[in-house]
Amino acid sequence: MAFVTRFFTDLGQWIHEHITKPEMIASIFWIVVKIILIYVVAKICIKIADKTIAHMISARDKSPLKFDRRRTNTIGSLIHNLIAYTINLICIMLILGQVGLNIGPLLAGAGVLGLAIGFGAQSLVKDVITGFFIIFEDQFGVGDVIQIDSFKGTVEEIGIRVTRIKSWTGEVHIIPNGNIKQVTNFSTYNSLAVVDVTIPLHLDIDKATEILKETVKHVQLLTDDIVKEPEVLGVQMVGTTDLKIRIIAECKPTRQFNVTRLLNIEIKKQLNITQIEVL
Repeated sequence: MAFVTRFFTDLGQWIHEHITKPEMIASIFWIVVKIILIYVVAKICIKIADKTIAHMISARDKSPLKFDRRRTNTIGSLIHNLIAYTINLICIMLILGQVGLNIGPLLAGAGVLGLAIGFGAQSLVKDVITGFFIIFEDQFGVGDVIQIDSFKGTVEEIGIRVTRIKSWTGEVHIIPNGNIKQVTNFSTYNSLAVVDVTIPLHLDIDKATEILKETVKHVQLLTDDIVKEPEVLGVQMVGTTDLKIRIIAECKPTRQFNVTRLLNIEIKKQLNITQIEVL
């Protein structure tokens, strides 16, 4: 108890001798003013950054191009956090400098540590940066069918470090974002189903063409995957004993295989009914 009493007595005496001096009071006052000013400026900078981010998001919403609102908000939050952390770190460093702490050794230590981490984690940094740009540029999204090198499948997950693709046979390919050099996205635009019907050369081409036109109109009524009335382009190739008539149908992205199968089935049925031989 006596120790505690003596401690507070000595502390009070030190404050009386040092803090109560006019020059010390003035010095403390200006230090506090500078700290408050640094804090206020930091908050203002963060507010300005938030308004800029909100304006960018609003501009994307009004753009004639279609953007994923959820992804846009995610990017906005990511940029906000990055700016806020950077400004707050600078603010802390400036405040420490105002209270008399030497931040030189601290910065030097951080630089050495950062250099060591940089050499040991170059691939990690590359993966993270590439992942950020994949998300920011909206190169592909979850559910898209894409091909990266020899891997083709549906995007299961887009992470900051890796992308997961599930092939149609069930395998999941985990690809570091830094290794993604070229991407083919099959889900961006409508796809095209192409069917070639081979018939004997001696048959009536006009009759076969009319039957095919009626058949493809019927097929369009059977599925929502076809976005535009299929076209019978006509004779694609003439051989010595047969010829090929080509049919195309514009479909929803990645649905061309389903439509191709449906067209083949319905065309075969109709040609059998009309007794037109298919080779």
